[in-house]
Amino acid sequence: MRYFKVLISLLFLCSFTLLTACSGDDSQTITKVDDPEIVAMAFFDALYNEKNVKKAASVCSPKLARLIMHYRSPSAVGRHLFNMSYDRVEMKPDSGGVQVRQQFKGSANITIYFDGYFQDNRIKDVKRLAFIQVDGKWFMDKILKDPF
Repeated sequence: MRYFKVLISLLFLCSFTLLTACSGDDSQTITKVDDPEIVAMAFFDALYNEKNVKKAASVCSPKLARLIMHYRSPSAVGRHLFNMSYDRVEMKPDSGGVQVRQQFKGSANITIYFDGYFQDNRIKDVKRLAFIQVDGKWFMDKILKDPF
């Protein structure tokens, strides 16, 4: 009986993978993942401007992606995980005179500045993120504590 359940689960997983791989819909994933700053910007753009949780989760580590998908809506993810709510927002990575990205062999810490509006109130914020590199692709792994 246990063997049968495992076999059915594997068949379901394989068929799901084939169906999603053949769909050709790139609007649900972020494809440029060779620079952690670009990945961070694409993540927040998908979350706050495109309102697409699946696309945002596509560049997260499996643990963080599960957590993001648990909240289901972009507003819930922004409110609960990042403590930030925006109707529209502009983002930029920290590129000041200080060393912005502390990149080591397979990890990097990125600081992102936010400037946007929520219910006609201007809100500015800063977030720090930890990234890991897997097979040459960067994935958001953790939300770091507020540096200020």
